Amino acid sequence: MRNAAHTNPVVLSDLSVEYPAKGPSPAHVALHGLSLSLAPGEVLGLLGSAGSGKSTLARVLSGSFLDARAGDGQPVITGGDATVLGHGLRKLPRRKQAAFSLHVGYLAQGAADALPADRSVREIVAEPILERDQHYNARALATRVATMVDSVRLPLGFLDKYPYELSAGQRQRVALARALVLEPKLLIADEPTAGIDLTVRDSVAQLVNELRQGHTFSAIVITHDLPVLRRIADRIAVLDHGALVALGTIDEVLSDPRHPYVRALAGALDDGHAVIDDLEPPLA
Repeated sequence: MRNAAHTNPVVLSDLSVEYPAKGPSPAHVALHGLSLSLAPGEVLGLLGSAGSGKSTLARVLSGSFLDARAGDGQPVITGGDATVLGHGLRKLPRRKQAAFSLHVGYLAQGAADALPADRSVREIVAEPILERDQHYNARALATRVATMVDSVRLPLGFLDKYPYELSAGQRQRVALARALVLEPKLLIADEPTAGIDLTVRDSVAQLVNELRQGHTFSAIVITHDLPVLRRIADRIAVLDHGALVALGTIDEVLSDPRHPYVRALAGALDDGHAVIDDLEPPLA
């Protein structure tokens, strides 16, 4: 039997991550002892309270922390390992980092607000391709960018618009197009529906499902939007204070809420709340 690390897009093996001490600030353990696997083609929803380690896990799995040195505010793997698309990230050689990033799409939290104001939609979406090949065929590049912009349901007339000319939902779609333009095998999306209205949230959920069918990729989606998770997630994982406290389908997790934060989630859903933002566990 083949090792699961080589067949599953993501395998966490007793993963621990911390932010090193900096000046007067002591080291902070953000994740400890995480173990789980993402199946091929699976979409896993990730939930958790503020400070639970969700965004840290996204940064680690996306490989974005590999570009920086320890001690500069980036997380560091201190125990276990995260294997992504067959690459162990704890000791990934620099020569393999570019190949790794080619296959992982990362939609960071706040990506829509971080789009460069002086570049057009066309330039923003094309950037990941040109970063790897400045001599990429111009006609092929134009076709590839236009196809991706169309796939996120933006009119092709938007190609020459700038971020300040777009709504929040439209900017989010541009950020998603940029994350997917290299046709990654794995998408890491951190709060892809935050700050956009309900109609656009529904469209984003539908889009993720369509892209999942059109492209062979798996995804980890961090969101507090439970209706979106119901539409796109095969399972959900719940983090609290850096530890995995629940894992299963939404119905399995919420119907057996043993952990206080999971009970709070289930209670909020029963009360009619669709979007759970920075929910705190109930007092004992």
